[in-house]
Amino acid sequence: MGSKEKTVRVDQKRYWDEKLRERLSILTDKGVEPKMAAKDTTVRKLRAKIRETDKRLKAIEGKEKKSEEMAKIKAEKLAAPKIDKAKKKKLDEKQPAESKRQQKKKKKKESKDKG
Repeated sequence: MGSKEKTVRVDQKRYWDEKLRERLSILTDKGVEPKMAAKDTTVRKLRAKIRETDKRLKAIEGKEKKSEEMAKIKAEKLAAPKIDKAKKKKLDEKQPAESKRQQKKKKKKESKDKG
């Protein structure tokens, strides 16, 4: 019964809920108290299946939400104006030829020469 589709998981949850209701009605017809019905192994297994299905549904919803966000981000990137490579090179040329390390060395040397 394992599937990654949300519709299948919703159907599974409905199925397990129905089975649980049937089991609880059988137990109440027999005159079992609600506390004892909660301890019934079949009821516990059915509730575990429902919890498992809920957990997987939450995971599927999380993946769907993330994929929607990623699609939105991608659309925003495509809509944004592109920077020409020529402009990019001009921006790079404006930066100093020396690295920061070289600049620091130069400042240090100048301060030693003064002092």
